[in-house]
Amino acid sequence: MSRPQRTAAILVAAGRGLRAGGGGPKQYREIGGQTVIFRAMAPFSNHPQLSHVQPVLHLDDLAMFSTAVRGLRHEPPAGGGATRQQSVCAGLEALNAHKPDIVLIHDAARPFVSSEVISRAIEAASRSGAAIPVVPVTDTVKLVDASGHIEATPDRARLRIAQTPQAFRFDVILDAHRRAAREGRADFTDDAALAEWAGLTVATFEGDVANMKMTTPEDFLREEARLASQLGDIRIGTGYDVHAFGAGNHVMICGVKVPHSKGFLAHSDGDVGLHALVDAILGALADGDIGSHFPPSDPQWKGASSDRFLKYAVDRVAAHGGRIANVEVTMICERPKIGPLRDVMRARIAEISGVDISRVAVKATTSERLGFTGREEGIAATASATIRLPWNDKAGSL
Repeated sequence: MSRPQRTAAILVAAGRGLRAGGGGPKQYREIGGQTVIFRAMAPFSNHPQLSHVQPVLHLDDLAMFSTAVRGLRHEPPAGGGATRQQSVCAGLEALNAHKPDIVLIHDAARPFVSSEVISRAIEAASRSGAAIPVVPVTDTVKLVDASGHIEATPDRARLRIAQTPQAFRFDVILDAHRRAAREGRADFTDDAALAEWAGLTVATFEGDVANMKMTTPEDFLREEARLASQLGDIRIGTGYDVHAFGAGNHVMICGVKVPHSKGFLAHSDGDVGLHALVDAILGALADGDIGSHFPPSDPQWKGASSDRFLKYAVDRVAAHGGRIANVEVTMICERPKIGPLRDVMRARIAEISGVDISRVAVKATTSERLGFTGREEGIAATASATIRLPWNDKAGSL
């Protein structure tokens, strides 16, 4: 009985991408609230037919990469070379230990690749051994000489724009890359050109006009505007939580350990600020409340750190294709004093939720010595969250 076909992917992310502006490699810039590289890698990491996802990057970017793709499945990154061709070869060598049958090679600068294109790539490579996605040329193309004079007008009916992921039998494209390296050929701009040079017949399959490469600042401005226009469904949710004091020497507030003469009586760590914020986000999604997702009757949440709850709620927004516009938490207590730690708490919420700190507010007030908070029997918190979802998204249905 033959084993099932194994398919892997290489994500090429070693370039510096400085033409895109922004002061750093373009693959780590955000677009629509997510990094380019996260958007490019996620469809591969989540695709059921892919056994391995091999990133290739400039190793100086390793910390930036780890932050940018947190939560995505991938192999340990391989170090890239001075050219794209060298980086792909490094990725192929890294994958060689896994011996995949098919490999897909994708540029990290293409953040809008779809699962459907990936499936078509796998099918095409399985059938032909070498295949690339293409889209028709819609403009008239001119061939010009060194002086800028027109030499010819090619028939655009036969022209295609090449995209990635380009898909090949693994052993064949690995041999072709090794041969090119031995012979000092390092001038191929894509893997299809290298495959043609090696004598392979390369087939084509239907690409996707949305699967464009991010190259210039104008590309980022255009796509940011396009994504923003799709996220027109603005939702607002509110949350409230309260915990009584008990024995202890600290309390957790908005993800920060705060020294105090007492602790919280709670099933988890009792972080009222994060609990209220989780409820606000889930409320904006019409997706229940914190108790329905993390019931206090479940022993696995005993003493749990509340940053897990907030990350879960944020991931629920992302699963709907949405983004968080801003969040606000108001603490109600006499002590401990929140003001000196306000910005530390803002930074911690921003870190957990993956939003810019400018979109996070933490406030505090007292109850003028009235009620249980005034008697210092506990702490209360309110929160609000504004999220943006795509139109027609069925929030609450996950």
